[in-house]
Amino acid sequence: MSKQMLSVILGGGAGTRLFPLTASRSKPAVPIAGKYRLVDIPISNCLNSGITRMFVLTMYNSASLNRHIKNTYHFSAFSSAFVDILAAEQTPDNPTWFQGTADAVRQGLRHIAPFDSEYILILSGDQLYQIDFQEMLFNHKEKGADITIATIPVTEKEASEFGILKTEEGMITAFTEKPKSGLENWVSDTGDEMRAKGKVYLASMGIYIFNRHLLFDLLQNENKDAADFGKEIIPQSINKYKVASYQYEGYWEDIGNIPAFFHANIGLTKDIPEFNLFDNNKTIYTRARMLPPAKVSGTRLDHSIIADGCIINAAHIENSVIGIRSRIGNDSNLTDVYIMGSDYYETLEDIALDLQHGIPQLGIGSRCQIQNAIIDKNCRIGDDVRIIGGAHIEDGDSPLYTVKDGIVVLKKGAVLPNGYTIGV
Repeated sequence: MSKQMLSVILGGGAGTRLFPLTASRSKPAVPIAGKYRLVDIPISNCLNSGITRMFVLTMYNSASLNRHIKNTYHFSAFSSAFVDILAAEQTPDNPTWFQGTADAVRQGLRHIAPFDSEYILILSGDQLYQIDFQEMLFNHKEKGADITIATIPVTEKEASEFGILKTEEGMITAFTEKPKSGLENWVSDTGDEMRAKGKVYLASMGIYIFNRHLLFDLLQNENKDAADFGKEIIPQSINKYKVASYQYEGYWEDIGNIPAFFHANIGLTKDIPEFNLFDNNKTIYTRARMLPPAKVSGTRLDHSIIADGCIINAAHIENSVIGIRSRIGNDSNLTDVYIMGSDYYETLEDIALDLQHGIPQLGIGSRCQIQNAIIDKNCRIGDDVRIIGGAHIEDGDSPLYTVKDGIVVLKKGAVLPNGYTIGV
């Protein structure tokens, strides 16, 4: 399959809905689950499906993403496998930046063209899921499709947030974007199990397989001014080409905003999480760091994930994800917290200088209480700090943190002095 299909992963735009996590990095470079990056999810899905040639299209803040991919995805010199970044570039025939998903792929076609493939898989860079793309391609071939769209059954309440597709015998006959009314006309046969759950509408997952020649023709000739797949290319193709639905019924989460991102990460701490990090056949690949194991002293841990290299002396950590190299001081309590961790350790000399200058050490100090929060990388939180997120705290932005839907997001590298309070 590795030669049949080539994958294009869309890095997204400025990522404003994930601000401040995207203030200095692109969406695909945002850390998830304590040790991975968002881009590792689509790349891992491809590798697990036998797809070994991938392009990642980016435009904003791509330096950390470039670094991550360069340090992570190394293949044998005898292999044709690669993961390459295609950053937006201005050229004589393309003087503008990416105008949308379709335009981003269009501008990358000259780099994609030299690589032979029968099919091109288009993926989003900000979704959490585990799909076998071999099954999706088999479905595409079996139906003799020109385009296949991965779809997921949703309820009436959820339908207004998605592009909804109408199907007949597995083929898509109509499309509507985020319908607010008239949903009774958009019911599809999603199967007995999904129907019993009220999931009778099919939402587009933003995952597409195109026959290669058709994709090139659509972008370069037939729809050469179309900017977006979901809003233009797909709706305009439904009545002209054979467009199939590949119905997926597993876990899928679009984590393009702060609440969805937060709950997706905290959801990993459940006894049986919907997204399984522990599946032998669906490995999530990431950068191999030579970090020591985590060290925990006197801490009661409950439904929490602890990444490599942590030094933890907290009193209690519950429903939390603790990222690489995190340091948490004595008698601190954390509930529903995602800490992204640190990029380095401080030496004893560094710590002595911190003390001399009245700066908190890297990590979280002693006797802190933190709830409903995301702590971005390399933050310094002093002793006796209280961060209490929740419905009582208004949305807003400040130099040190942002609040969205009651979730406090401490910005990368923020420094909170001893006794600082948020939401108290």
